[in-house]
Amino acid sequence: MIISVVGVNWGDEGKGRTVDLLSGRADVVSRYQGGNNAGHTIVNDLGKFVLNLVPSGIFRPNVVNVLGGGMVIDIEHLFNEAAQLRGRGVNVSPANLKISHRAIICMPWHRHADGVEEDRLGSAKQGSTRRGIAPAYSDKALRKALRMEDLLSPAYLEKLAALLVDWKNITLAKPYGLPPYTLADTMDWLHAYGDPFRDYITDADEYLDSAAEAGKNILLEAQLGTLRDLDYGIYPYTTSSSALAANAPIGAGIPSRRVDKVIGVVKAFSSSVGGGPFVARFEGALGDRLREEGEEFGAATGRPRMVGAFDLVATRYGARLQGVDEIVLTKLDTLDFMDEIPVCAAYDIDGERVDRFPTGARLERARPVFETLPGWRESTAGCRSESDLPDNARRYIDWIESRVGRPITTVSVGPSRDAYLLRHGKGDLV
Repeated sequence: MIISVVGVNWGDEGKGRTVDLLSGRADVVSRYQGGNNAGHTIVNDLGKFVLNLVPSGIFRPNVVNVLGGGMVIDIEHLFNEAAQLRGRGVNVSPANLKISHRAIICMPWHRHADGVEEDRLGSAKQGSTRRGIAPAYSDKALRKALRMEDLLSPAYLEKLAALLVDWKNITLAKPYGLPPYTLADTMDWLHAYGDPFRDYITDADEYLDSAAEAGKNILLEAQLGTLRDLDYGIYPYTTSSSALAANAPIGAGIPSRRVDKVIGVVKAFSSSVGGGPFVARFEGALGDRLREEGEEFGAATGRPRMVGAFDLVATRYGARLQGVDEIVLTKLDTLDFMDEIPVCAAYDIDGERVDRFPTGARLERARPVFETLPGWRESTAGCRSESDLPDNARRYIDWIESRVGRPITTVSVGPSRDAYLLRHGKGDLV
């Protein structure tokens, strides 16, 4: 079975934790897009981890993890991330981590380009993580990028790198007043951080297709969420790749295969890190309290996230575009402190009630239409079955489920591996 685990909203919904749970029954976990510009937070017996590049199945000894061809990979970051995992007792080796030969290398000049352009934009900046993702994807589209497979052919790698160094000095270093790039420094960086992964680079397309043909259970792990998708998100405040489930087989390396199930991850409230419109935002003391209770700070950057009410308009839109079959609802326990819980049931745009997610200038003008549901003021952290939940917590889940129109089969009530409960007679996740 091929299952795609996707974010329904702005990202940071809890996909990593969901994949970590589901990977108990998986054979392969593959990331299919993005780079190290977002983090998947996982809590298990070894402690708390934030993964930026390595797939979230890395903690399961029998799972093979794949970095798909649709990714852009900062090999320096991957080198350090792998070293940190090994330092904490996690196996990271060619046996359980495979890197697609097609994946693009995110170079130091991509990080530089990301940072200097964000600085130039000033107050109009787009909320970039400054990790080079957009410039790397731009160069991929321009056909002026290095791929992981190039690391396996040193002479060919140097030939390509020389052309790119000249081009970057003309198009980046000189216009922005940066020190010129040199071929020697570039090759030193590529060898220092690329050579250790030479044995990890493989034809991931063939590997994944063989696994699918053999009936293996494959999880395709997304980064970010629907509203950060390059085509269907809140452009231009998006990432530079497609976070949709429809892209999952393509980015992973099995474009001829169909996804059997799409699991959409949704937070019990809204949060967003980065730029762009965020209609259901809470200001003041309520927002501050919710942020602290939920520890809502960017996993990759540490930036405080915007927080707000559960956004029905955005969630219905995200679930539809993702083709969600079932929902994992996360962080229900974060709402335990609230007497009443505002939910964003619709938008108001120029005096008109709007139920469909808008784009562009109309989205910028949208204002929330709040409804209020009763809180429960009890801890849900120890709940392990639906019957353990307070009545108002069950009603809150039912409200979301009925309005979004997708079954909520799993609810998380804490960060640890066992802090979840199942609904609709669903069997154990692990």
